Amino acid sequence: MTVFLTILIILAALATLFMFIRGLVTFLKTTEAELNSTDTGPSPSSLKQNKMMMGRIAFQAIAILFVAALLLLNSGK
Repeated sequence: MTVFLTILIILAALATLFMFIRGLVTFLKTTEAELNSTDTGPSPSSLKQNKMMMGRIAFQAIAILFVAALLLLNSGK
């Protein structure tokens, strides 16, 4: 079970890293015109950045839950 949880932690950490990099790439592709737009509401780029941030936070939470489960599993030994 310990090996399985360790693999899940690594996968969750990699997913977190992937979402972080995708968010950075989206941020870097944002143009000045999008930032200075007078349209009402957020730009499509801002919405995508927000989606990437929420995904990153979700994967971080999952990784933390797996770490907690691993610690609880090993604390009884």
